[in-house]
Amino acid sequence: MRRTPLIGGTVVCAALALSLSACGGDDDGGSKGGAGAASLQGRGPITFVTGKDRSGYLQKQLDGWNTEHPKEQVRVIELPDEPNDQRQQMIQNATTKSDAYSVLNLDVVWTAEFAANRWLTQLPKDQIDLSKMLPATIATGQYRDKLYAVPSTSDAGMLYFRKDLLEKAGVAGPPKTYAEMWDACAKVKKLPEAKDADCFFTEVNKTESMTISAVEAIESAGGSIIGADGRPALNTPQAKQGVEFLIGAKKDHMPKEAVTLDTEGGRRYFQSGRLVFQRQWPYQYGLANSGDGSSKVAGKFAVAPLPGPNGPGVANLGGHNLAISAFAKNKATSLDFIRYLTGEQAQRANLLATSQAPTVAALYDDPEMVKKFPYLPVLKQAIAGARPRPVAVKYGDVTAAVQGEMYDAVTGKKPADQALTDLQSKLQPLTAQ
Repeated sequence: MRRTPLIGGTVVCAALALSLSACGGDDDGGSKGGAGAASLQGRGPITFVTGKDRSGYLQKQLDGWNTEHPKEQVRVIELPDEPNDQRQQMIQNATTKSDAYSVLNLDVVWTAEFAANRWLTQLPKDQIDLSKMLPATIATGQYRDKLYAVPSTSDAGMLYFRKDLLEKAGVAGPPKTYAEMWDACAKVKKLPEAKDADCFFTEVNKTESMTISAVEAIESAGGSIIGADGRPALNTPQAKQGVEFLIGAKKDHMPKEAVTLDTEGGRRYFQSGRLVFQRQWPYQYGLANSGDGSSKVAGKFAVAPLPGPNGPGVANLGGHNLAISAFAKNKATSLDFIRYLTGEQAQRANLLATSQAPTVAALYDDPEMVKKFPYLPVLKQAIAGARPRPVAVKYGDVTAAVQGEMYDAVTGKKPADQALTDLQSKLQPLTAQ
């Protein structure tokens, strides 16, 4: 996550700090939480609750807001790195109906769970400009056709690869299939400088990242964890093929410590020069290209779409949405702040500073942005074809089941067939309507 000049001054104030009166609309929750648009009242200090910022830029964004809004100051509350821990702390706050949290930075997959439990305030579609945003990102903020969160950053997995090593080994371009990737890696490892490098890494630790890896592997094989009818769909050859890819990749091509590496651990491993290929999020691009000496691969890598078994694979749709807690005070200020952070100016500056993927479509085609971040066309393509993690009201239980069974499969505790059978059984009651 990364860096750029502060957005501030009267331009931001005029363009982004729009005044709000009490918003009309359909109150979907009333006093139990899940308050509707009619409840967007109150101005004053608020909090912004988010995972830990490693870019150093978030506070600059907040400073820009605070300078223009001295009576509506925003204070950041940073939660742990691990998404499971972030979600749990937000849920704890919501179940006690605490007003300590105002604006929530939610993983895109949490919207249904939080909205269904009436922990979020319904947002007025007619007062938020979503027309400039990627359609795939807008859908992640909706639940039962009502808007509960505004897309802030998007994300999709990409294949990072050592361009310098592939060229030296005579490999023509990045791989489009798993077989091409293994073949390219074998050629690269014949180079003296790459003989100790590991071929590939995608996260297979027992965290949310395991669910992401499972979605990408299974969807790339043509399967799905939960089908279009909302029911588990794991008793298919495609699902088995996806899981067997993860098993084989972990066994034969990944670092020995793969099951202990999280997102940041994988980033550091790639930046140390010990990986030929890596599935990773866009945020890594700026850090891995840093010229401050922290990366041994700066200027030596490129990105491409994820490979699949028979051609380009399927990326998971990630990212974050901004929502207002149903129990927050000063909701009118909270909505103004959300529009400030999700506006085109703010997203442009955030992209320049952090390399986090925006949700505003035009930024992917902006010549200045593409020159600085050559991966943007690849990322836009990945987002357009990306698949979400299972959309479920009981998402916490669903992802825990996926993580557990997939971890048992990739670590050899269960064969793929048994893990899929057990997961099918666990997900059936969790997805029952």
